Amino acid sequence: MKIILETPRLVLRELTLDDLDFMASMLAHPKVMRFYPNCYSRDEAEAWVRRQMDRYAQHGHGGWLALDKATGDPRGQVGLIPQTVDGVLETEIGYLIHHPFWRRGLASEAAAACRDYAFDVLGRSRVISLIRPENVPSQGVARKVGLSPGKRIIHFELEHIVFSLSRADRPHTTTA
Repeated sequence: MKIILETPRLVLRELTLDDLDFMASMLAHPKVMRFYPNCYSRDEAEAWVRRQMDRYAQHGHGGWLALDKATGDPRGQVGLIPQTVDGVLETEIGYLIHHPFWRRGLASEAAAACRDYAFDVLGRSRVISLIRPENVPSQGVARKVGLSPGKRIIHFELEHIVFSLSRADRPHTTTA
């Protein structure tokens, strides 16, 4: 299990199939998945985990498991997801925290670390987050880490706002 990042409260590491129980629980939760077309079955959750593992192999990054630093218990998935938008491969900061751990600032903390990793380690000139117009909490996280709303697109048959931040416009702090 490869550790990628640490924040004051979290460790982000690559997912493995050993994480399937947690991921299946989170992806089946109706509140967590309220902005997705549906909750995921265990088989769909396994495909999700395998997709992240494929991204690590192909791109060197993907969605990482966010673990509580003190306990080692999982809290969600946060990472850098390769996304094609209008024919351009972009680096998306993606975050999904399990419902019992909402409203603690974990998504913002991890998203800020991912933003910095994208710029400082991967050398990206821009990061994005694709967020549904009705997903106000995720829009708040994006804004908190410096991303601004832009155009609307259809992504996987659903409308999304493309939030983005260029390296030149990056906040001077390294934490959210």
